[in-house]
Amino acid sequence: MTTLADTDLAALVRDVQDYPEPGIVFKDLTPLLADPAGLKAAVDRIVAQHAPGSVDKVVGVEARGFLLASPVAYLLGAGVVPVRKPGKLPGPVHERSYDLEYGSSTLEVHQDAFAPGDRVLVIDDVLATGGTAAATVHLVQHCGATVIAVAVLLELEFLDGRAALPGISVQALLTA
Repeated sequence: MTTLADTDLAALVRDVQDYPEPGIVFKDLTPLLADPAGLKAAVDRIVAQHAPGSVDKVVGVEARGFLLASPVAYLLGAGVVPVRKPGKLPGPVHERSYDLEYGSSTLEVHQDAFAPGDRVLVIDDVLATGGTAAATVHLVQHCGATVIAVAVLLELEFLDGRAALPGISVQALLTA
């Protein structure tokens, strides 16, 4: 049985050339998520950065953030909140548009997703330019909650996404 100490998360990340467009090297995290020891190690390493009871809600950012947010929320004894693309949530929503490294997008969250003062951990797969994370942080704060950290599996340091998150703790398990 592979253990947390045995798991090299970086070895489970696959480079895909020219995806989603020419010149982009896509960091594919699906091999990491598909590997039982890799998934366990990633979740355990995120959870280890937070004291029990220090998080009220864990936000999973569509779509790969969902895969990590639920087990992290379960282990932290917190609720889980999805932040989704437009038209996917049934109730009244707040929305925020933002730029990506190769386009633009919009995210939404239910208006009643957080209680005032909730302590929120935001989880996504990759931090690139910071647009997705910054939009998510804005949505959480707009609802009256406090973002305690943004946790990602992989940070693409050369894109300087942290600059879009001033004053926010960023926790990256891997960097490239």
